[in-house]
Amino acid sequence: MRPRALWTTLLPPLLLLAACGDDQDPAGAAELWNRIHSESYRSWAGAPGFEQRRSSNAAHGDAVDIYVNKIVTDTLAGDPLSAWPKGSLIVKDGFDDGDFDLVAAMEKRDDGWFWAEWDNEGDAMYSGRPSLCTDCHASGSDSVRAFALPK
Repeated sequence: MRPRALWTTLLPPLLLLAACGDDQDPAGAAELWNRIHSESYRSWAGAPGFEQRRSSNAAHGDAVDIYVNKIVTDTLAGDPLSAWPKGSLIVKDGFDDGDFDLVAAMEKRDDGWFWAEWDNEGDAMYSGRPSLCTDCHASGSDSVRAFALPK
């Protein structure tokens, strides 16, 4: 009998765990979902370098649209900063094989970033400060990976 590779043993439980998400703050995710839609986030400016849909190799799809609120656009046009101001809001639409798949958002609050990700029907999969989000975004400019703070 041939021994199984370790990854073949670990992969199914890891996939199941990943599929469950980490919805730490469902009420906060619902409030943010309603707010970004009431503000018509798709009418916001595109993030720097994301003025139109771009291919991606990140976790949110093979193509993305990224939108930023006025606080972010004003900050980008201003003086150099070491951190994004409170109220900064970045929303990403993720696509897989051309199909709309998810919405991800991050909002800078008094106590740091709040993350949320919803499926294409608006059901929260992640919210709060899930380690999946914080670990990946730790390499970014004040946790933003798609574009840098003004210098």
